[in-house]
Amino acid sequence: MQPRHVIFGIHINDRIREVQFVQQAFTEYGCYIKTRIGLHHVDENACSPRGLILLEMFGEESKCFELADKLAKIDGVEVQKMVFDHPD
Repeated sequence: MQPRHVIFGIHINDRIREVQFVQQAFTEYGCYIKTRIGLHHVDENACSPRGLILLEMFGEESKCFELADKLAKIDGVEVQKMVFDHPD
């Protein structure tokens, strides 16, 4: 069992402009991503340029946080972190 549960929320302001940089980081750190969920607003008339991606991380925490730092350096991308400790 992993000692802590690490979740990242990645808010992307312009999915079309930033997608290549975000996807490149996801590919580089892909072995540390256990679950990836993408959310964005869509209806009959429009598809929002903004998006939210939730990542459940796995493995070496230092590598997981490297990914978060790399994503946060991309213009228009905001990263929020949630870390849950497991009781003994």
